[in-house]
Amino acid sequence: MTRIRAAITGIQGWVPPYILTNKELEAMVDTSDEWIMSRTGIKERHILKGIGLGTSDMAAEAVKALLEKTGTSPDEIGMVICATVTPDMIFPATANIVCDKTGIKKAFGFDMNAACSGLLYALVTASKYVETGTVKKAIVIGADKMSSITDYTSRETCVLFGDAAGAILMEPTTEEVGIMDSIMHSDGSGRFYLHMKAGGSVRPPSYETIDAKEHFVFQEGQPVFKFAVTKMADVAAEIMARNNLKSEDISYLVPHQANLRIIDATARRMGVGTEQVMINIERYGNTTGGTIPLCLWEWENKLKKGDNIILAAFGGGFTWGSIWLKWAY
Repeated sequence: MTRIRAAITGIQGWVPPYILTNKELEAMVDTSDEWIMSRTGIKERHILKGIGLGTSDMAAEAVKALLEKTGTSPDEIGMVICATVTPDMIFPATANIVCDKTGIKKAFGFDMNAACSGLLYALVTASKYVETGTVKKAIVIGADKMSSITDYTSRETCVLFGDAAGAILMEPTTEEVGIMDSIMHSDGSGRFYLHMKAGGSVRPPSYETIDAKEHFVFQEGQPVFKFAVTKMADVAAEIMARNNLKSEDISYLVPHQANLRIIDATARRMGVGTEQVMINIERYGNTTGGTIPLCLWEWENKLKKGDNIILAAFGGGFTWGSIWLKWAY
C-alpha cells in the first residue's frame, strides 16, 4: 500500500513595516547594542503598530499572500491551525478570525498554544489529518504579536521579541517527500521559569495584576537558557540518530530563533556548519510562532526538492521538539 505523507507545498511570511532597533531601545531602557548583540544576536525587530491591530491581522496578510502565490482558492482549505501565544482574544480562536478575514469558509480551525514550539506542534497535528485523508489542504500559521505582552521597561525581555506571521500550506503526497518523522516533548515543571503570571483563570485580570505588571512575559533567563541549550540540541540529534542521518545528509537546520548561542549549540551538536543553518534572528528577534516559517520563507528560493531539513524548537511550558522533513518542491 502506498504511503501518504503530508508535504509543505507553499510558504509565506509577513512582518510589520515598523522596525525597532537596538539604538531605539538604548533610549528606553538601560541597555546597549553591544550588550544585546553579545547575549542574543538581535539587532532589530519588527513591531505591529496601529490601534485595533492584532495577531490575526498579520496572519491574514500571510495567508492571503500564500493563497495567491500557490493559486489556491479559499474554498479548497479544509483546516487551519494557528500557533500563537498572543491570540486576538481568549475566544474565539484566532484561526477562526483569520478564516473570516481571508474568505476561508469550508475549513475547521483552532489555535495551538505550545509557546515557541507551537509551530512544530501544529505542523505535526495538521500532518496527521492530511496523512489520513481527512483533509486535502491545510494551512498552518505561526503568528505572534509579542509586543503586546512585552514589558518595555525590562531590559531582560524587551530586547528579545518581535512581531511576525508565517503561513504554511500542507497537502498529501505519495512521493518520498514531506514530513518524515517528528519528536515532541513537554515538561510542565518548566512553567515556573517562563510564563505570563496573570490573565488566566488562576489570576484573572484585575487592578492588582495590571499594577504589578503581571500581563507581560516573565522569564528567569539562566534556567531557561540552560534547559533550552540542552533540550533543543538533544532532540535535533535524536531525530538524526533514529533516522540514520549524518551531518552531510542535512541541507538545512531550521532552528527556532530565540538566541544565537542556543542556535550555535544545536548546530554544533548536529555537526552541521554555519552554511547549513538558517539564521535571521538579527533582523527579526524572537517572533515565537513566526520564527521557523519566516526562515523557510526567506530561504525558499534556495531549497530544492528532496532536501533534508531539520526543524527544532524550544519554548515555554517547557515544550520542545524536532521534525525531519524532505522539501517537496
